[in-house]
Amino acid sequence: MRKTRLLMSKYGFSIIVILVELGFILALFVSISQFLGKYAPYIVVNLLFLVHFLTILAVVNRSMTPESKVTWFLFIYIPLIGPLLYLMFGERHLSKKEIEQLQNMESMTFYEDNSYDIRLALKQENKSAYGIIKSLLSMDNNADVYSGTESQFFGLGEEMYAAMLEDLKKAKKFIFLEYYIVEEGEMWNGILDVLKERASQGVEIKMLYDDIGCMATLPGDYTTMLRANGIDAHKFNKVVPRVTVAYNNRSHRKILVIDGQIGYTGGLNLADEYINRVERFGHWKDGGIRIDGRAVKALTRLFLMNWYINRGEITDLDQYHLGNQDVSGQGLYIPYGSGPRPMYKSPVGKTVYQNIINQATDYVYITTPYLIIDYDLTEDIRNAALRGVDVRIVTPHIPDKKLIQLVTRGAYRDLLEAGVKIFEYTPGFIHSKNVVSDDDFAVVGTINFDYRSLVHHYENAVLMYKTSTISAIKKDFDELFSVSQRIHLDTFKPTWYQTFVKEVMELFAPLL
Repeated sequence: MRKTRLLMSKYGFSIIVILVELGFILALFVSISQFLGKYAPYIVVNLLFLVHFLTILAVVNRSMTPESKVTWFLFIYIPLIGPLLYLMFGERHLSKKEIEQLQNMESMTFYEDNSYDIRLALKQENKSAYGIIKSLLSMDNNADVYSGTESQFFGLGEEMYAAMLEDLKKAKKFIFLEYYIVEEGEMWNGILDVLKERASQGVEIKMLYDDIGCMATLPGDYTTMLRANGIDAHKFNKVVPRVTVAYNNRSHRKILVIDGQIGYTGGLNLADEYINRVERFGHWKDGGIRIDGRAVKALTRLFLMNWYINRGEITDLDQYHLGNQDVSGQGLYIPYGSGPRPMYKSPVGKTVYQNIINQATDYVYITTPYLIIDYDLTEDIRNAALRGVDVRIVTPHIPDKKLIQLVTRGAYRDLLEAGVKIFEYTPGFIHSKNVVSDDDFAVVGTINFDYRSLVHHYENAVLMYKTSTISAIKKDFDELFSVSQRIHLDTFKPTWYQTFVKEVMELFAPLL
């Protein structure tokens, strides 16, 4: 059904036009060659050499992981097609408008009135924890550290959906939504009914959904219907029929903000499999977090920043913070964003994970639907286990993409040999992206342990330090281990075919 809708929609038309553009470029190249006659072979060979040489220089001089460079070198040696693919998906150059937007965003700084005091107290209390938080704040201008916040963790999408509905019904001022996937069904239709009702009562509603993420789940003109019902909806990075590297940078974020006081994030998209109303890959294990209080201000700004990137509009951000109030809560919260270069100068999501893993002394537990990581992150996880930290990773037993599972399982051996404990969620597919460590730190958000999340996509998460929610996250992991099968090195023996496919797929892992 999804594939049929995609082929019959405007997206199918866009894909066809893009393929026609590529075909036109190749045809133009062939025509020029024929026009040049007997000199064509010499000119073409030299031209190809020049193009490939310049592309190699671009890759060498670009700041990217060694794995990514090796992958692009393999592509570049494909005559003509290689450099063309790099031009499309490898190097993103900002337009003049985007450069101006980036400069405006970098000039915006946000600090809580008591932020300095919180950080100073934390530095005196625990320099290791202070270092993790300081590193994050230095990478994301939007982020800050917040007290005066409480939270609730949801280990199941069904439970989180029910809470979201109740909070949406109470909205009085505004509602912001940003999601990667939205699909008509019980979950989205239930939310949409509430949004329509709230809009009729004068509540301001802004919505972003990723155009490629929804190209197989929503009609191409769906925003028209939403706007007719009072919902200011737009597509993030709208698909248009032209070749552009921007398509590689999707918004994988999941953000719901209500009145600037209550926020939700986690693994949940707005489709029925996330709440197990339909079964696609066994039981769908997902969830997220509800935060109430000061930290929601950062989640609000995170949405408005992506709204600005997408719409080119920015309003007075403070107007959406006026109703925000302190609540009685334990610990510190840092909602943050992560995204592609050059919008983000550092790999925020990856660095946060690395810092938690490197500072752990007792345990680190991780859930991720995909495990496609570079050498640096692999070595950090291995080294944690080698120094005696109890490192456990839970991945799906029933995959949503079988080839990707081969690559995920390809990472097992190196980790198992270092003492990492790996589990597969036996009942089905686990989509949660959670990390908890030493009863001190936890991360809940959208950031998978794969290249797409850590390098290419716009993502978001909440880093927590000594909050009451951390014990609930730890309990959820303990329950996960009890229903998951542990992978042992002596029994993990993939067939030659699986090994071959895995090795081929790993060559392209930085692009997956």
